[in-house]
Amino acid sequence: MAHPRLTPRVQRRAALAASGWVALAATAFPGGSPLRWIPVLAFVVLAPGLALLLPQPMGLRPGARLEALALAAPVSLSVATLVATTLFLTKAFSLTVFLVVLAVFVSGAALLPGVPLPAATRGAVEREGTRPSLLRKRRTGGGG
Repeated sequence: MAHPRLTPRVQRRAALAASGWVALAATAFPGGSPLRWIPVLAFVVLAPGLALLLPQPMGLRPGARLEALALAAPVSLSVATLVATTLFLTKAFSLTVFLVVLAVFVSGAALLPGVPLPAATRGAVEREGTRPSLLRKRRTGGGG
């Protein structure tokens, strides 16, 4: 019986979902070890934003890929800040709980389509007839 082949898109989503659990497993290493802090730092700084932005249903245009990567870190840090603040306010903060909540969030978000990005739906250069009205040339003449 032939097994279905995983598409690259599904592989990326699975890797993204697994990244939180890998970061959680990395906490078993000693405190100052790079094997501990590098996966945790990379996960917290990039994974939540990538999970929200990258699983686009129609793929991304080249300009949108750059936009998604540029937005991934600030979005990830915002999500991590909200999670950490909530855990601090409920007096439940620990590294393990923090990483479990983020890993569950990333795993769930990786299953859903990404947040639509403006550059994903249009080209990098607008056509002459589609410029916003604020940028159109003003007609000369008349009082002043």
